[in-house]
Amino acid sequence: MIRAMAAYVRVVDAVNYRIGRVMMWGLFGMMGILLWSSISKTFFLPSLWTLEMAQFAMVTYYLIGGPYAMQLGANVRMDLFYHDWSPRRKAWVDSFTVLFLIFYLGVLFYGGLGSTAYSLGYWGTNPFEFFGGLITGSEEIGRLERSSTAWRPFIWPVKAIMVTGIFLMLLQAISELFKDIARLRGHDIGVARR
Repeated sequence: MIRAMAAYVRVVDAVNYRIGRVMMWGLFGMMGILLWSSISKTFFLPSLWTLEMAQFAMVTYYLIGGPYAMQLGANVRMDLFYHDWSPRRKAWVDSFTVLFLIFYLGVLFYGGLGSTAYSLGYWGTNPFEFFGGLITGSEEIGRLERSSTAWRPFIWPVKAIMVTGIFLMLLQAISELFKDIARLRGHDIGVARR
């Protein structure tokens, strides 16, 4: 059991670590977009796409980079008592509270799949059936949803990025649960690389 959990942790941590290291550079892309927005508003005609594209870049940076932050323990905690606890007590509390996170991310993932399916023109109630149908060829993409702004970009790419980020976060939360269970059993698996 511990070996299977360790293998899962190794794979998920490695994937999220590499993706997170790449996403760290996304901040510069977002800064470039905002810089161009400032320059174009000052010296030229304002660009229609800059504000919304900066929002899309921030969503990508935050959601795709989130599992990396969770892996390194860089996420914000309410640390009123936590820092004084023993590692075993921290593992007990973390293994309990991460279950709420896993539930929340599961609900968010399901809702995100439904929203992404809607943005691809699906009007039904089962997004898993729709995406399965896209793979097998029994479903087709319908009328694509667009933003209501003047730029009017398609919405499905950012929704797909959101679903991917939520899925990676869900996998990382399960990895953290496995690490806590292993700590409670006296093993230490999945030490994050620096």
